[in-house]
Order: sequence, then C-alpha cells, then structure tokens
Amino acid sequence: MHHVRSQLRLAAAGAALLAACSNSDLNGPITPFPNQQVSQAEPPSQDQLDRQIQGFGGMFLDRNGIPTVYLQAGADRRRAEVALAPYLQSRGLQPGQVKILPGAFLYRQLDSWFHEASPEALAVDGAVFIDNDEALNRVHVGVTDLSAMASVHSALAQLGIPAEAAVVERADPILQLASLQNVVDRPVRAGVQINFPGYLCSVGFNATSGTEKSFVTASHCTNTQGGVESTPYWQPLQSTDPTQIATEVADPDYFRNANGCPRGRRCRFSDASRAAYIDGNNQALGAIARTSGPNNGSLDIVGSFSIVSEDLNDHFTIGTVINKVGRTTGWTQGTVSNTCVDTGVSGTNIVQLCQTFVSSSATIVLGGDSGSGVWKSVSSTTVSLTGILWGGNSNGTLFVFSPLKNVERELGPLTTF
Repeated sequence: MHHVRSQLRLAAAGAALLAACSNSDLNGPITPFPNQQVSQAEPPSQDQLDRQIQGFGGMFLDRNGIPTVYLQAGADRRRAEVALAPYLQSRGLQPGQVKILPGAFLYRQLDSWFHEASPEALAVDGAVFIDNDEALNRVHVGVTDLSAMASVHSALAQLGIPAEAAVVERADPILQLASLQNVVDRPVRAGVQINFPGYLCSVGFNATSGTEKSFVTASHCTNTQGGVESTPYWQPLQSTDPTQIATEVADPDYFRNANGCPRGRRCRFSDASRAAYIDGNNQALGAIARTSGPNNGSLDIVGSFSIVSEDLNDHFTIGTVINKVGRTTGWTQGTVSNTCVDTGVSGTNIVQLCQTFVSSSATIVLGGDSGSGVWKSVSSTTVSLTGILWGGNSNGTLFVFSPLKNVERELGPLTTF
C-alpha cells in the first residue's frame, strides 16, 4: 500500500471515513456531546434472539437505550420481552417498553443473503460497504455513484436476492489519515501520540504476546500496510525524544480468494499491527490516558483508565455506547450504528471484513487518531477493551474500528491487562 495517509479514500456508511494517520496536525472544533449512561448488562446477541424469538428480524437500541425489535406479522411480542428481560431489568425498564416494528424479513434470511452478496457487491467498482443492518431489517449497501448502484442491484438480482430486501444508497468516499499530542509519557499509556517515519498515530493498547512486551496500533500506521518491515516508533516525536521505543513485529499480509474476500481484492479482518518495546519497562499494561471528559475537546491528561476486561465479540448491538482516546481528539464517544460491516477501502483494492461503525452528532475522530484503542465503560475509571480504531468520516462524526476478536484472530492471543 502506498503512503498517502492524507489522501487515501476508504469506504464508510453514508459518510467519508477519515483513517487516522497524518503528517499534519488536524485538530478542529468539537461539538459538545452528552455523556451517555452505559448499561452494566449487555443485550443478547442477534443470534441468541433469533433462537428465542419466532419471526425475529433484528434488534437495535434507540437513542434512549430502549430495545427495538423487528417481528414478522403474527409473532408473539412476549417472547421478545422474555429474551430481553435481564437487559431490561439492568436498565430499570419494564417489558412493555420494548418497541416492536413490523419486520419484512427474518434476521437469519438477511444474514444468509448478506454473506452471499458481500463478495459480489464489494467486487463492484465504487462499492463502499455491505451490512446486514439490524436497524433497517434489510441488507444495506453503500456505493459512491449511480453506476455502482446499478451494478450492485444487478449483482443482487443475479443471486436471487429480492430487490425489496436490500437498500442500496450513496455513501461518501472515505479518507485514510494518520496529540495527548506532544507529551513524553513513560511508561507509555494507550491513547498517546506515537511517531513513525513521516507520520503520527496513537497507541491503541499495550499488550504482551508470549513474553514480548508490546503495543498494538493500526496496520496502516506502519511503513507498509500488511507485512512486517520493522517500522521504528518514537514517542511522542523523534525530534522531541530521539530514543526509539519500539519496532514493528507483527502485521499479517492481506489475503486473496478466501474467507469471502471479493475477487480482485485483498482482505483482512483487522487494520492492526503490533510493535515490541525495546525497553519493556516502557509498557504501561492495562492503562489508557484519561482526559477530563468525553467530547469536550480536552487533550490534557488528568489520570488513567484501567482495562479490566475484554469484549471478544465481532457483532455489537446498534445503539451501544463506545469510547476511544486518541492523540488528536482525545476522549470521544458515540454509539454503534452498523456492526460486522464488510468495508471497502476506496482508492485501494483492500476490503476490511466485519468492521464496526460508531457515529455521533459531535466530532469524535480526526487525523492522527488511527490506532486508538476502543472500549466500553465499566465504571468511571475502568473499561472493557473492544478493538482498534482505524478510520473516520471527513467531518469527524463517524469512526470505524476492528473488533478485538478480529485483532486477536490475526495477531494471536494477547494479554492486555
């Protein structure tokens, strides 16, 4: 892959995704965003709900965290209430507050169509992403132009997928880019700035692989995306502290013609790499730099979050509150808008499989935030690690992350706290 961190365009849902490596400071104003309450109980997965609810078409959380369930005509809402009872109780909600929407299609049927259609749809020039969208009860495809839209419709028709089962709409192209910025942080906490030749990114999280003390960041925050070429890292800048802190040691090659990778594309399940510390004492295992609050624009470190658990899922309930700390926008927060999305990186032949989109009305990502660790709150100072951020839209209101499950699938088992 070429080093065009400030120009490379990726694909994202309804907006241009700005990947987070940059050789310039891209700070901008941040719109205030309310801190949202996080449930201590997780909703059941879509597959669990599908097994328990006859006529199930998908579930998501609305803006207030209320479960909203698609059911086909004649299905019994009481089954949805029973399946969601532990989550409802944890939120102080009553069974009658579950919202029911008419579902045109079964979740399992949409999921089958999604997996069948993904390689064909993403092989189309101009295709941006494809998703089994639980909030729409449809297969959802984003494209850059009318020509791609027509080609995707044709591909779906050839597969026998009903036209009414899919939403194909325009999605803006996405940029790939590379502060918590210029502070020397020893030992090194997640979220602070790192420098590799010519570019800036963020430490995602510290991790030990076997006995090797390391940190994980984005794969595109290396000299070459995919494959190990021993990229050197400094923190915060080579000019500020010229002692190299780490060396890239793991960054799997992209694969072709396997695991649903579309023809003519190169694929992975995560935009993630691992760098080994030269001095293991520089590793602050389980620590994430903490600023004063989410989406308030602060880059001043006031303490640390502690990782106390890992979420090893690759599907997240739409509406789930997700956080990150990165060198450019600091601590920001949004909600899951799409989950397990096969995402084409426009301007390249790369497809990232089964990624998660997080959106907000506020600015939650800008250049330099690539590599940031992504997490859910457990308490005011403890978190559950969920993945690695690698992209965001051009106005900073949407970011994309690779789930931790996918990261460990490719980098191997990691100790993160």
